Amino acid sequence: MPHNAQSRSTHWTSTQAYVLAVICLFAGVVIGYLLRGSGPARASNATSASQNQEAVPGGMGAPETALQLKHMADKQAEPLLDALKTKPKDASLLAQVGNIYYDTQQFNDAIDFYSRSLQSDPSNTNVRTDMATALWYVGDADHALAEFDRVLKQEPNKVNALFNRGMVRWQSKMDVNGAVADWEALLKVNPNYPQRPQVEQLILQARKHSNVKPGEKRSKPTT
Repeated sequence: MPHNAQSRSTHWTSTQAYVLAVICLFAGVVIGYLLRGSGPARASNATSASQNQEAVPGGMGAPETALQLKHMADKQAEPLLDALKTKPKDASLLAQVGNIYYDTQQFNDAIDFYSRSLQSDPSNTNVRTDMATALWYVGDADHALAEFDRVLKQEPNKVNALFNRGMVRWQSKMDVNGAVADWEALLKVNPNYPQRPQVEQLILQARKHSNVKPGEKRSKPTT
């Protein structure tokens, strides 16, 4: 929600405080972006295309950069798009195209291809996790959470979905208890998780903000 310049200079809403706190945390924590469902758990899936972008919805950078990424994605997807002309409902091909657009931050295009893939294979939790994550990046937190819920109902211990749902709960809903529950569940089912120290740090940081209420105004950011 936009705020005028005067209100930004004098007060911080709880949402602004949370976003800034998360950005500051991300600057010091290796886990920079939400995790893709279709790949192994790792610190960042989008860094090759977006190392200098903010880890918040809509952070696409300069318009020319966005256009360059779009052009790169279209060129990379060309062979798969040609294959889809003869196999338009091939779930694997559709998901691969979705991955290309996701990794180049063309999230609306990624959502379109992931959705089409899921129409052919609705049980694929990797693709649904990816679509949910892309939905968050375009600012549709409610839809993203609904899709993560579907994934975790089908596969309760899916690590990337637990991590991502926790991030969306924290960043978009200020649901500290829900976020912490997801991350603790992640560590319980995967005690040797490669980024365990970073997840534990996320839990500690989130708990520091457990007293922030929706709509609350503060004279300075929460840190």
